[in-house]
Amino acid sequence: MNNKIIVNCDNRETRVAVLEEGELVEVYIERPIHQRVVGNIYYGVVANVLPGMQAAFVDIGLERNAFLYVDDVLLEEGEENNNQGGRKKSIEELLRVGDKILVQVVKEPFGSKGARVTCQITLPGRYLVLMPTVKYIGVSRRIEKPEERQRLKSLGDAIKTEDMGLIVRTVAEGKESDYLSHDLDFLQKMWKKIQHRMNTKDAPALVHQDLNLIYRIVRDLFNDDIDQLLIDTKYEYEKVLEILDYISPSLKNKIFYYRGERPIFEKYNLENEIEKALRRTVWLDCGGYLVFDQTEALTVVDVNTGKFIGSTNLEDTVFKTNMDAAKEIARQIRLRDIGGIIIIDFIDMNSEKHERKVLQTLEESIKKDRTKAHVLGITNLGLVEMTRKKVRQGLDAVLMQPCPYCDGKGKIFSLEVMSGKIERLLKKMLTQEDGEAILLEVNQNVAAMLIGSNGINLKKLEEETKKSIFIRGSDTMHIEKFKVVMIGEEQEVSRLASPVIKGEVYQVKIEEPHLNNPYDGIARIQGFVIDVQAAGAYVGEEVEVEITDVAKTYARARVLKD
Repeated sequence: MNNKIIVNCDNRETRVAVLEEGELVEVYIERPIHQRVVGNIYYGVVANVLPGMQAAFVDIGLERNAFLYVDDVLLEEGEENNNQGGRKKSIEELLRVGDKILVQVVKEPFGSKGARVTCQITLPGRYLVLMPTVKYIGVSRRIEKPEERQRLKSLGDAIKTEDMGLIVRTVAEGKESDYLSHDLDFLQKMWKKIQHRMNTKDAPALVHQDLNLIYRIVRDLFNDDIDQLLIDTKYEYEKVLEILDYISPSLKNKIFYYRGERPIFEKYNLENEIEKALRRTVWLDCGGYLVFDQTEALTVVDVNTGKFIGSTNLEDTVFKTNMDAAKEIARQIRLRDIGGIIIIDFIDMNSEKHERKVLQTLEESIKKDRTKAHVLGITNLGLVEMTRKKVRQGLDAVLMQPCPYCDGKGKIFSLEVMSGKIERLLKKMLTQEDGEAILLEVNQNVAAMLIGSNGINLKKLEEETKKSIFIRGSDTMHIEKFKVVMIGEEQEVSRLASPVIKGEVYQVKIEEPHLNNPYDGIARIQGFVIDVQAAGAYVGEEVEVEITDVAKTYARARVLKD
């Protein structure tokens, strides 16, 4: 095994990386300015009851009211959400505006949506999860041996109180009754404190806040399967040791304080791995690749052979690519924390045996995921359909924001479209303006399209508008942006349009050979094109030139030799 938990702390954020067999599989990020609310318990007030949605909105003191679905409402003791004839109770029968209720956040706010809450409270400990509002005993689905499941269920039955339920966690496997009793005692005391705060505070109010990221990781993920937990901050390292004294002293020898000169995430190449997880395309070891396309509720994964040509036959090449893809898709889903519906378009396979094997590999790989995920099978179109519970924002939502230029579309207008759009705006604008000339600044590639070969497009535009039009190209301006620099008399606009003066000497870099005459070179000053005679051999070099002629859209120059 090569399983590690890497913790990086600074003033801005805490980052935790989980490695399984040396591969990054999960990343958790928590920032002080964005307080985590999942797991928090609030004493809230019902703000709205919506029969049409069979839900209610609850004021819990956050910016937006929380969403409470009818099935998550806690009924009175001994009562089921079922009336005579099998009809479920409606939301308006269970809640009224102004009711005060205890709720726990199960899904954090997303975009314009508020948090999702439930009245079915759960308090996680090291070995147990206490459920004060139900009475049954559950055992983690990750514990697969029937005899061990039965043993733990019997231990839970023996220690629990009649009015509360328990879930035995995976880490309890092989543990004796003392560990579970100690954990239960701690959780029951916590529940009493929550009830006391609820009885002494006015709603809406926070009555219980879950632990911060590092301590949740120690509680929920740090177990005998982890070889090392490395922390790069001494204070947090010492605090974790104190916690382990209480919950699991045997794990203390696996905690290490990282003192290396290189940042801990760089040491383990995690920065690069996180950046890869933000890309649309993911390359496989075999040479194939995956393409991830995400919407709010649906993610589509496309599998391609890419550079992998195989060595036997097409069916074997496709099978090997799909097998690699199944394992990597499961890892990427965890790493990117993708939730909702996931559709996977594996490469078509002719063999049913191969299809079953790929599906089985995907199912086995997804079992490692702590978040509930289900592979539903292959649709009639040959697509694999699966779901994964959406609890928190995905990695891309935590680390990225929508592009301010394309507004999250991921694409921009082509040069042809933008030049046509600007032409239409110019025509409209110049019919309303009295000035003789206009100076427009645009992206230098759009400028080339507007001007055209030998200035033919610009001449036509000037003939149509009966105005003098000066175009200044800029290498820093976005393709979809442009700026009207000046409208006025032609002489004034012309003087401003050209950044060079005939007879003056300038230091320029020859960027490329002239398109029609490779003997000449092209340089630019503030986006203004300089045709430098006999400079084609100087591409990539800086030279001193003298301006010999200045036109509306470009200038000519000659190289000054030593």
